Amino acid sequence: MRRVRRRFVIAASAAVLAGCVAGPDYRKPAAPVPPSWKVPAPWRETQPADQQTKGPWWQRFGDPVLDELQQQAQRNSPTLALAAARLTQARAALSGTAAALLPQLGVAERASRQKISANRPLTNYNSSNFSTVQNELALSMSISYELDLAGRVQRSVEGAQATAEQLAADLQNTRLVLAADLAAGYFNLRSIDAELDVVERSLALQRRALELVSARRDLGGASGFDVAQQQALLDATLVQLELLRRQRGQFENAIATLTGTPAPQFALRPEARELAPPAVPLGLPSELLERRPDIAAAERAVAAANAQIGVASAGYYPSITLGGSGGVDSRALSSLFEAPSLLWSLGLSAVQTLFDGGRVQANIEAARAAHGAASENYRRVVLIAMQEVQDGIVGLSTLERAATQSALALASARRVHLLATARYEGGASGYLDVITAQQALLASERQAAQLRGQRLLTSVFLIKALGGDWQRL
Repeated sequence: MRRVRRRFVIAASAAVLAGCVAGPDYRKPAAPVPPSWKVPAPWRETQPADQQTKGPWWQRFGDPVLDELQQQAQRNSPTLALAAARLTQARAALSGTAAALLPQLGVAERASRQKISANRPLTNYNSSNFSTVQNELALSMSISYELDLAGRVQRSVEGAQATAEQLAADLQNTRLVLAADLAAGYFNLRSIDAELDVVERSLALQRRALELVSARRDLGGASGFDVAQQQALLDATLVQLELLRRQRGQFENAIATLTGTPAPQFALRPEARELAPPAVPLGLPSELLERRPDIAAAERAVAAANAQIGVASAGYYPSITLGGSGGVDSRALSSLFEAPSLLWSLGLSAVQTLFDGGRVQANIEAARAAHGAASENYRRVVLIAMQEVQDGIVGLSTLERAATQSALALASARRVHLLATARYEGGASGYLDVITAQQALLASERQAAQLRGQRLLTSVFLIKALGGDWQRL
């Protein structure tokens, strides 16, 4: 017992004299940040200026339809509205927690008429009980204030502040992810539109070829086998057309949901327009820690967890509350505000836990474990961010080289198709060469369309990985 009392005295004295704050002060956790990116050719790295700020990065693609869809999503997305509501809730909780730093004032009034029992237990053997009926009128004001000697309230406010900042970063991350998902869905849809255009033009070519080979068969210059081959190719291409239409419908429905529109009420007109990916400013890897909202959210989570260590550690210190009240109490309204009706009180209360079975220590250990988990999650988020950016850099450079090679392959396929058709019409080769050339041409054109779409998608993912684009003020 003497040791327990000694601990109480030491804790109280330290809190009063030193004004200590329980728990460790927050230090931002270290993050594994490389000095630069691995930038393969033909990539050219650009540096975003310090005076630049985040903006509507999707406008860099120069597509007015995408711009309108993004604005609609920012207005109507329930996911974004949910994140905003959580931020509002966290800010309200912060205000409620910070209110504990101020004194609490209260006013009480009471008016009653009561009868006192004559048979109630005696309080004094020399005095008799009497039954009385009387009024009681009371009006009082009270004030109380908890001395935050151990910093419990301060740490609680720090934790609530960090949580509110975390949810603010989550809101920004939700906005970024929503815009990226919408842009990705839109470019997937436009990529399919480009493929549909290729397939439909190939179908027109194949139908003309079928008419030609059918006419040659009627004149005896081609066989029924040639006609059957061309018809089989036409039928296979029609199957590809229907599969592409199915995929387009799925992306269209996904875009509808992202914009907050019921899928049956949403439609996008097909458009086979070529779009070029914009130049993406990379900056340094260390800037990623400032640009990505999910990294900011993870770092704020560490700060909130650190504050909880202080809140738990404050359990070792006494809780001291100052209080006072004053008012008037009388049997009659006429004498309520006379001097004899005045009453008041001043006081101090202190509570110190002497034995809790290790509850406070267990709470501290749990808070430290939560802080360690939050720190490792922060490190994990940073590593994933580095991976995503590096994947985007390598992906764009690889796709750019592939697009250059695809253009050469497409030109070669067109020449082969022209030569095969001319040789067949001149009787120098069979119709199988024409069929093969048509298939190769269709495959090359679809591959070129797919590569254009993949370059757009990879640009979107890289911008998202960088935390959004920078626009000059």
